[in-house]
Amino acid sequence: MNGEKIKVISEAFRDEVVELRHQFHKHPETAWKEVETTRKIESLLREWGFEHIRRGVRGTSCGVVADLNPGREGPSIALRADMDALAIKEENSVPYVSECEGVMHACGHDSHMAILLGAARVLSLIKDDLPGRVRLIFQPAEEGGSTSENYPGAECMIREGVLEGIDAIAGLHIWSPLETGLVAVRPGAFMSACDSWTVRIYGKGGHGAMPQDAIDPTLAATTFVNLLQTIVSREVDPKEIAILSVGKIITGSAFNIIPDSVEVTGTTRTFNPAIQDNMPVMIKRIADGVCAALRCRAELEYTRFVPPTINDEELTKQFIETAKGIIGEERVQISPLIMVSEDFSYFQEKIPGVFFFLGCGNPAKGTDNPHHSPRFNVDDDALSTGVELLAGFAAEFLAGKR
Repeated sequence: MNGEKIKVISEAFRDEVVELRHQFHKHPETAWKEVETTRKIESLLREWGFEHIRRGVRGTSCGVVADLNPGREGPSIALRADMDALAIKEENSVPYVSECEGVMHACGHDSHMAILLGAARVLSLIKDDLPGRVRLIFQPAEEGGSTSENYPGAECMIREGVLEGIDAIAGLHIWSPLETGLVAVRPGAFMSACDSWTVRIYGKGGHGAMPQDAIDPTLAATTFVNLLQTIVSREVDPKEIAILSVGKIITGSAFNIIPDSVEVTGTTRTFNPAIQDNMPVMIKRIADGVCAALRCRAELEYTRFVPPTINDEELTKQFIETAKGIIGEERVQISPLIMVSEDFSYFQEKIPGVFFFLGCGNPAKGTDNPHHSPRFNVDDDALSTGVELLAGFAAEFLAGKR
């Protein structure tokens, strides 16, 4: 009965969900600056009868947590959406183009918020039928990892008790490589861990015409970069998956000067915690070995951003069955491993969770551009499917846990 109600209500609010997404898209806010976005979400949730509404995380005015049926006995589930935009200048020509210069929703978080609000509206209208509790989590600061300037929103919310009393959690990500309306998910490892690192190599500067009087850190850096790939090719089990990429090299100031130092920065992506733990050891050993051979000195700064996204096996199987019932068996796919990362993984370290992709790619509408691209956009036809999936799974989970 709930499934039929959810479908009908989701369709009834289709246009409103699309309009919400367009509003969020026009007024993007970057990590830990989602103040007006938060205000809008909080206002709607109060209007729809949600309770125990908490605003703000880490001493900011960003982020919202709200409960449905908070006093009801029975199981509980949380639904999460991220909120932050990216510092990218939009190049789309759409009526709802970003009005904030140099900032846009280039990863679909505008859609995530609109979908979760749609699911919230649906669930609020059938709350008397739900044999348990639902918590909504609108999370700031998903982008950017755990730098000193940008704390990961998921980790901060967990520290402030967002998962207390919650049995399971679900979330989605709009995905442009996937056809609109399709779902891709997999039990177990799904998205990789993400770390960053910087190696600083110190030598002795000098004139480019007199290298014998200098100690060239650029030579050490280029040798180090070449040897780095032996970590994946010769030290990681070929049956495992790992990536080690160099993204930035800073060296020198003029064509005829050997610099004092070079800075090499990159990322690692892993699924196996043991490999993730060993990465800084292997990187430092190669840097030290190269520098010892070439009379330089190396320092490593290694930052762990987010752990791998690991979907709970049982919960994911339940979600797959629910999704097949909603959109059809042929439209639910088992995803390959994905090498990008998501801080939803912090929630999954604490309680069972399922995270899935919802396709929004439609070449005819220009919504197949890459995430984090200035031309990224979302096919609005995917939104009502997302609403039905989140609301439907929440209802199915609560019913199944009675």
